[in-house]
Amino acid sequence: MAIIDNNKDKEPKWYALHVFSGYENVAKQNLENTIEKYGLQDRILEIIIPMEDELVEKRGKKMLVPKKIMPGYILVKMLYGDDIWHAVTRTQYINSFVGPKGRPVNIPEEEVRRMGLDSVSNLDKAKINLDVAIGDTVEIIEGSLSNFVGTVKSVDFNEQKLVAMVEMFGRESEVELSFSQVRVSNK
Repeated sequence: MAIIDNNKDKEPKWYALHVFSGYENVAKQNLENTIEKYGLQDRILEIIIPMEDELVEKRGKKMLVPKKIMPGYILVKMLYGDDIWHAVTRTQYINSFVGPKGRPVNIPEEEVRRMGLDSVSNLDKAKINLDVAIGDTVEIIEGSLSNFVGTVKSVDFNEQKLVAMVEMFGRESEVELSFSQVRVSNK
């Protein structure tokens, strides 16, 4: 990563902006207003508040809840120049660019992709915080084995899966299940 010089970039790059924590949405809206006011649509191309959908269980129902993964920051894809620096840093609720002495350091495109900011809002990519351990009893709430009960044999938190022993037709069978398919019964 290199510090950007005073010349305008030829290719748009990603930059992080430090904003007032808790005011990320307001800072984004204010920056959109600045873009409109100064006609910067061809220079500031995209603004993202880094979020991920988290699957949480409330009252026995699973819900997707958006969660900020970088509170106090927003990401901007733009063609940088000193004129942009002044317009952005003078926007209300934006403190500065992330970089030495408030001068921006661009974030590589692959780093932005690695953060999963392309499309995080589907269930397959949602992180599920399931409080489960080996030996716990789980109720299957989704799929062909819905309403069956099993005992957890192994858990893989990275893959968001578990293996449970489920009694079917008078004998126990090992079944692999995703976290979204089960509810922990004994906690």
